[in-house]
Amino acid sequence: MTKKIQPDGEMLKGTLDMMILRTLIGGPAHGHTIAKIIERTSEDVLEVEQGSLYPALHRLEDRGWVSSYWGASENNRKAKFYRLTAVGRKQLVIETGRWRQMARAIGLVMGEKTLPAGGVR
Repeated sequence: MTKKIQPDGEMLKGTLDMMILRTLIGGPAHGHTIAKIIERTSEDVLEVEQGSLYPALHRLEDRGWVSSYWGASENNRKAKFYRLTAVGRKQLVIETGRWRQMARAIGLVMGEKTLPAGGVR
């Protein structure tokens, strides 16, 4: 079993924003669902705490990258749902490109000389 990682605050802020935007490509979701999708798609390596998730969602909403509305969750409880905006979709493309460039550069520094120029393996 792989140990869960809780990245430090600075590293997490930029990557968490990008992961939230990517998660919302699949459609609107409330915070708990967003955290679970990130956890599940990272094969249970990444764990997103509420203390990081909700400030990130508010930051993304302030930037106009996501919008929110109130609705009913799966268990019929009132929940705030977040959805990706058109501006958020464009930002996701930008952030993904930056992330791929940074991941490749770090990989090169770490001795992974065969990484493709267009992204990560």
